[in-house]
Amino acid sequence: MLDNHQKNIATFIHLSTFSRFIIPFGNFIGPIVLWVANKEKSEFVDEHGKQAINFQISMLLYAIVIGTLSIPFFIFNLFSDFDFIDFNGFNNFHIDMGKPLALLYIGGAMGVLAVIAFIIELVLIINASLKARDGEYYKYPFTINFLK
Repeated sequence: MLDNHQKNIATFIHLSTFSRFIIPFGNFIGPIVLWVANKEKSEFVDEHGKQAINFQISMLLYAIVIGTLSIPFFIFNLFSDFDFIDFNGFNNFHIDMGKPLALLYIGGAMGVLAVIAFIIELVLIINASLKARDGEYYKYPFTINFLK
């Protein structure tokens, strides 16, 4: 039987991921500290802690992949008019926004994808917090299970 303390700790584990807006890497530090301090006391807290940490690590990896894929598109677009063979300094450097390259559209689409992923992440964290508050187990979608 779950008591309110276990439900509250599990809820705070999920909500502590929002500490990243105040503390760098708070989305990892908060859940890890709460989970490590309370994982031996309750299987419910242990499971929610693992889910929250796995989800945050997965989101970090997805953000790195999206960033790694989108940054070259912007860089190639910026330097598309550069003549690397006949370099004359910055006299000939210009960005023509009248005719953006397809690479800019692809990079922009990845940026929009990153924003959508951020919004989905917030919704999933709130949903997990509400499930923990109600005493239910929750499994984040799109999560790679690093901690089992």
